[in-house]
Amino acid sequence: MADQVQPLAQADIKMLERISSGYQQLRTEIAKAIIGQEDVVRDLLAAIFCQGHVLVIGVPGLAKTLLVKTLAQSLGWTFNRIQFTPDMMPADITGMELLQDDPTSGRRDWRFMRGPIFANIILADEINRTPPKTQSALLEAMQEYQVTSMGHTHPIEQPFIVVATQNPIEQEGTYPLPEAQLDRFMFSLWIDYPSTDEEEEIVLGTTGPRDVNIQHVFTRDEMAQFQELVLQIPVSRHVVSYAVAIARSSRPQGPTASDYVKRYVEWGAGLRASQYMVLAAKSLAAFEGEPTVSAKHVRQAAPLVLRHRILPNYNATGDGVTAQQITDRVLADTKEPDYA
Repeated sequence: MADQVQPLAQADIKMLERISSGYQQLRTEIAKAIIGQEDVVRDLLAAIFCQGHVLVIGVPGLAKTLLVKTLAQSLGWTFNRIQFTPDMMPADITGMELLQDDPTSGRRDWRFMRGPIFANIILADEINRTPPKTQSALLEAMQEYQVTSMGHTHPIEQPFIVVATQNPIEQEGTYPLPEAQLDRFMFSLWIDYPSTDEEEEIVLGTTGPRDVNIQHVFTRDEMAQFQELVLQIPVSRHVVSYAVAIARSSRPQGPTASDYVKRYVEWGAGLRASQYMVLAAKSLAAFEGEPTVSAKHVRQAAPLVLRHRILPNYNATGDGVTAQQITDRVLADTKEPDYA
């Protein structure tokens, strides 16, 4: 039988209702500028509510920048877009120390000039186009919420979310992120082309006069309270066991790995995958106004968490098997634990 968990207090239940209704308001505001992409919007918001960074993969022209900018406007957060290029240096992102004159004292002192990393939401556009040294400067900020310059650390004000993009088509002249760095991203989201009807609506809406007014849905303090409440949503051991079983089933060296995984996987998902599946499941439960997490929410979050953490091997490359296909097979083969 699953372990008993401590239910939320009545006041927290009321706040949970506010999260659920506010989530719908956020979707409505974002839909003023973004047509379609409902699943991507939901998944991006799920990461925001549990303070996770997101990797977005999609071809150019699918409104990735507009989506993230509109999200920042609906939350009332500051937003910066950084276009990554091969000649970019870490200081171009984090900022640098400059020697400046002090008009009061007449002395010259070093002063830190903040870079574009100092914002609540950062769109790191085409992150794989910049060298590893510059990538690592961004990833340090994601992990530590600070930047270091000339031996001095400068904290980054929270909330702080990085949404990085990659173009899946053009890989020439890129520096792919190593698996250890990919692991820092909570989700990997794929943005596909819109449907025919949606594309017609986009063309009609973007080729004439536009006056889109995005309203703030939450205050910054409210959002901080909601993020804290999401962490407090109880999870039974039954659900945690299911998330752990999914992650462990993706590891070819493990005892629960299937012959399919052993044949096609070089490395499976690490510990962060289990943690992120449970955290994301909490966000998804909150959006539905549910006071507890179910296995359904874990199944919903698992593909977003796993597909950039599973490394296919040479057999997979030769047989045309992708990480997404492996993820689907792992989910199909991993049954929910039975405590009957």
